Amino acid sequence: MIIALFANTKKRIALDIAVRVRDFLCQRHVKVVTRDDLATLLHLPLLSTLGSEQPDFIISIGGDGTILRLVHHHPELVSPILGINAGHLGFLADVPLAELIISLEELLDGAYEIQERIVMDGLCPDGQSCFAVNEFVIHRAKNPGLIDLALHVDGDYLNTFSADGIIISTPCGSTAYSLAAGGPILSPELNAFVITPICPHTISNRPLVLMPKQQIDIQYLSNYDPVEITYDGFSHHTMRTNEVFRILRSRRSFRVVKLKRTDYFSTLRTKLNWSGQVRHASALFDNED
Repeated sequence: MIIALFANTKKRIALDIAVRVRDFLCQRHVKVVTRDDLATLLHLPLLSTLGSEQPDFIISIGGDGTILRLVHHHPELVSPILGINAGHLGFLADVPLAELIISLEELLDGAYEIQERIVMDGLCPDGQSCFAVNEFVIHRAKNPGLIDLALHVDGDYLNTFSADGIIISTPCGSTAYSLAAGGPILSPELNAFVITPICPHTISNRPLVLMPKQQIDIQYLSNYDPVEITYDGFSHHTMRTNEVFRILRSRRSFRVVKLKRTDYFSTLRTKLNWSGQVRHASALFDNED
């Protein structure tokens, strides 16, 4: 078995955990490799020595941003990812540090499933292509006021949004920027796109869920400065007046290791600090006369 180990080098705790993970895996005769800039720190072989061979798994130590960075920096890797949370809000990196060793044992014992999550492709006005695991964001950038964005779905006009911008997210990204802007939470295994306007001028403009087979075209209408297109919060492009940004479902997928011990709804409750508790039906009538 080959496992590629990634860690957020800006977090000392992530590096310390990476050493623990390395030692655990090596003791169990797993071949562990890492990206070139971590190889010296962790005393591991270079990821590049694998050539075209894919690791069986990728272990990411950090937060959701660490996972998104490795996906964009290494688009050639298609191995399923197990995220160990050394950050704060972690929906992708959902293995808590308290369960580190038992989670690694379950991974090696095969107590997991692989989830395939959808990815979006984007076609920029200049012809460049990009992709997003979480979301594309078209934002007003330097413009001090609202911008007008016209949306077409499969060639049919949907609406013109006057807003700070708009977010198009996958279910995986529905708990990120889209949620903060008032979008719905979608189960990550759904096949859907979510359109969420950012601070729209008209309060009747609400998030919209579409099938991912549909093509979304976003045209910038305002005669202002260029707006900004970002994907997963990292790189960006610009779009000028009357230019169009196109979004389609990608042929690639984002593969996640889900351990049998992890529960998506438990993760939601924990990360979002929901305070609800299980109540048995009999308790509902205890105070009745």
